[in-house]
Amino acid sequence: MENKKIRVGIIGLGGWAKYGHIPVLQALKHDYEIVAVASRKKETAEQYASEFNIAHAFDDEQALIAHPDVDMVIITAPAPEHYRLAKSVIEAGKDVYSEWPLTTKTPDSEELLALAETKGIEHLVGLQRRLGPSARYFNDLIKQGYIGKIRAAHMTVSVDAFPDTMPGRYDWAFINENFSHVLSVYAAHFGIELFQAIGFPKKLTAIMETQFPFFTIAETGQQVPNTNPNEIMVIGTLENGGLFSIQIEGGQKHKTGLQIDISGTEGVLRIMNPKAFENKDDNTVQGMVGDEASFSELPVPESYHYLPVRHLDASTQDMAYLYDAFAKDKRYGTKEASNFNDAVKQHHFIDQIVQSSKNFNKL
Repeated sequence: MENKKIRVGIIGLGGWAKYGHIPVLQALKHDYEIVAVASRKKETAEQYASEFNIAHAFDDEQALIAHPDVDMVIITAPAPEHYRLAKSVIEAGKDVYSEWPLTTKTPDSEELLALAETKGIEHLVGLQRRLGPSARYFNDLIKQGYIGKIRAAHMTVSVDAFPDTMPGRYDWAFINENFSHVLSVYAAHFGIELFQAIGFPKKLTAIMETQFPFFTIAETGQQVPNTNPNEIMVIGTLENGGLFSIQIEGGQKHKTGLQIDISGTEGVLRIMNPKAFENKDDNTVQGMVGDEASFSELPVPESYHYLPVRHLDASTQDMAYLYDAFAKDKRYGTKEASNFNDAVKQHHFIDQIVQSSKNFNKL
């Protein structure tokens, strides 16, 4: 079967586009070709086009969406723009990638999913962590019964993101309704990695707090009231049996990164990383089973590193495996890549946390 390249256009040229998307897509040149970029500033688009040898540069996103050379549009603009842009792409009849969060409101994400399904549009969402080599290996070990039947899972995520002092260019993230905070970002990115291995929650109880009452704008010292959560704790039961707990902490300068422990009837698995984002190295996987009294490292087999992206940071490699899964989905009709269905599930998970915390605070 002939492999036709997917010709992509990118809307939104921030740091993640340059650090993540462009290097990955150019490394996957057998399946993808970047043909257009768009930014509100024409000079920025032209700079990217020149630096990365991209044919078309726009300061009009609709011109990129409508361009006949573009098969798929990648949206890396800020979250409040996702709904409008993704809807335009779907209505234009083109495949669409949206960064997470898909939109700022669950009903809007549900609408986009329904619209894409109705029009037969392929859709992809930036929930890539579950497809990285260590995450897939960890998941396979559990599915193969390495630790037996799951008893409990515990995940902690500690990051320096969303601190109490931030540059003014991120002032849009100060607004709770823009859905760009510790809960919305990290509960989804790491939640999907955890739940693919252990199954989704059946019931949960949560509490979250806003421990920084103000954001301070770094350049001016101006203080802006903060209603975004930066400390979240969740406990609950799993659909497949067992219990789980999650702690997510933002604005932590003494960040401890990621750690997941999953215990079963036959042993324990651990996955950890000293960083939660911009990881130079992939997660470390450890196990302890049978009569073992301490953890042993379980190196990720080379077979899980099948793409030519080992020169890139691990966080970027995760993105490569997401795009690779999407290309195979297009070619073979599979559904391995994270898509709008996964996004809606994460929206519902976060909604449960928010509602449970509200109920807890009424007690």
